[in-house]
Amino acid sequence: MSINRRQLLKTTALGSASLAFTPSFNHLMAAPTSASAEQPHRFIFIRKSNGNLTQQFGLPSFSSDELKKHEEKQAFDLDLAKHELPEWLSTLDEYKDNMTILHGISMSVSGGGHYSYSGCMGAYKAGRDILSNIKRATIDFEMAKLFPSPFGHVEMSLAVPHGRDHRTGIVSGYSAPAAKQRNYCYADPMTAYQELFKSVTNTEEVASDIALFDYLHEQENRRLRGLDGDERLKISDQVASLQSIRDRNTKVDSLGDQVKQHLPDIDPIHEGGGEDATLPQKQAAFTDIIVGAMASGLTNVVTYTIDDLGTDITSLPENNQKTSIHQIGHGGQISGAANMRNAIKSHHMKQVKTLVSQLKAIPEGNGTMFDNTTIIYMPETGSGHHGPDTEAPMVIMTGNNSKLDLAGRYIRLPFHGTQGHKTLSNWYTTLLNAYGNPIAHYGDLDLTMQRNHREQTGAIERFLV
Repeated sequence: MSINRRQLLKTTALGSASLAFTPSFNHLMAAPTSASAEQPHRFIFIRKSNGNLTQQFGLPSFSSDELKKHEEKQAFDLDLAKHELPEWLSTLDEYKDNMTILHGISMSVSGGGHYSYSGCMGAYKAGRDILSNIKRATIDFEMAKLFPSPFGHVEMSLAVPHGRDHRTGIVSGYSAPAAKQRNYCYADPMTAYQELFKSVTNTEEVASDIALFDYLHEQENRRLRGLDGDERLKISDQVASLQSIRDRNTKVDSLGDQVKQHLPDIDPIHEGGGEDATLPQKQAAFTDIIVGAMASGLTNVVTYTIDDLGTDITSLPENNQKTSIHQIGHGGQISGAANMRNAIKSHHMKQVKTLVSQLKAIPEGNGTMFDNTTIIYMPETGSGHHGPDTEAPMVIMTGNNSKLDLAGRYIRLPFHGTQGHKTLSNWYTTLLNAYGNPIAHYGDLDLTMQRNHREQTGAIERFLV
């Protein structure tokens, strides 16, 4: 399904209100608008496909003893300032003080394979995108609850599920606002730009939308009269959704000056879905939109699927063979598969560097916006094309006000199934505990850890400030 918001509103005006106000779409269009007195902390989750090969996350400056520990997957911890980064990561060399290379977190709770769908964000096995398999709100939605904003959680995606055509507009996403509910996302930069910044780029349509919402709100209120039971509850929920959207619009309108100040400049090549734009151009446009949306106060949490197995990488300058991400995953089908993996990650890291540098350039409080930001670059399927899901190397960038004690470190945790090992569920519990949700344990339990009688619940205490 691919729609734009205006089409949705027209459909709603014709009487199909239930489509617009399903809980998942309500989270996209109308999030809570209360705000903390302190500066909010911001999270950018960057999902990538094909896994992260563990050998490509080793440091070229390892001593022989450190290399041995790395190859044997033994736990150890190093100061990044004293080491050289892999070439694909070297664009972030000046930000090593903010960087963590994190090894050893397993993703067996969500599983490896071609895709994890919602699973890698919710720490459960989602199967092949089966709605009934969505067990809970994903971690990005949970973090958005801790730091409310007008748009709440925003999802963007350059994913093109294998075998499908190029996606544009507003499409089905991978995150989940609650059990058995699927989020929606922006599938191209121009759609994201037009929807997020409409309050200053298209004031006539905003005024039209407000009038439409007022009309619908009045009509639905009238329908409530004389109703009871389930029908009344259904219409009452729709009225509440309409009111929430009206409240959101009011909040966005109050941010007009901030939105104008941080409005990104989007190249016209992205018009109409941007079919002629190269992948690096699309990635750069999404990066600018993320910075603009966060700097404007429109959102504090973004999930960005930067690629998946169907994403077209033929426009990457290093891709002389015009191969696909899927072929690269199988390795043996092409020559230089490992080099192309590194090239893909290099382009990703250019966008991470832009995020860090631009957020560092925006003053906030006694420092910069990046001081209150965490960026998590993670594979959706573990350490390879079909896993294994026993580890999932990540790159994490944290600002000075982070409540995680891990910056400037190369950290390898105990391997899967051994004493002290930490799962994806432990990692997400750590994020929640650090930023105000005292949940005892988020996510599923790991069967191997259970069979081995290993403790596996709770946060990673060493990472908490």
